[in-house]
Amino acid sequence: MNQMTLTKNQSLVLGVLRQTDQPLSAYTILDKLRDQGFRAPLQVYRALEKLLDTGLVHRLESINSFVACAHPQESCCSHGIVAFAICNSCGQVSEFHDHAIDDRLRQWETSKQFRAEKTTIEIRGLCAACAA
Repeated sequence: MNQMTLTKNQSLVLGVLRQTDQPLSAYTILDKLRDQGFRAPLQVYRALEKLLDTGLVHRLESINSFVACAHPQESCCSHGIVAFAICNSCGQVSEFHDHAIDDRLRQWETSKQFRAEKTTIEIRGLCAACAA
């Protein structure tokens, strides 16, 4: 799904996420979109659900927030395994992808005959600026 096939609400939610460098909760997104006609959390959650399904947005489970995908055109993650480094101090989030990690996890899945449906790696700590 590309930007052209998104609904108005999906486009607005994605736009808010792309305009910030911080993860946002659904309620923060709702607050930012009230002037655009958003009145209920359900509007945000429906848009987020579709954006998550397409891989344009990721959910950070540990902080119950959302970020726009840093590389939506790359098919390498299609969005199976996604990794994030989250700064506990400033909240900065960096998305990254590592084929060695992918390969190792897939080897484990095969050896255990486990079929993963979604894998998200979240590393919590301090970014370079906050650790200095």
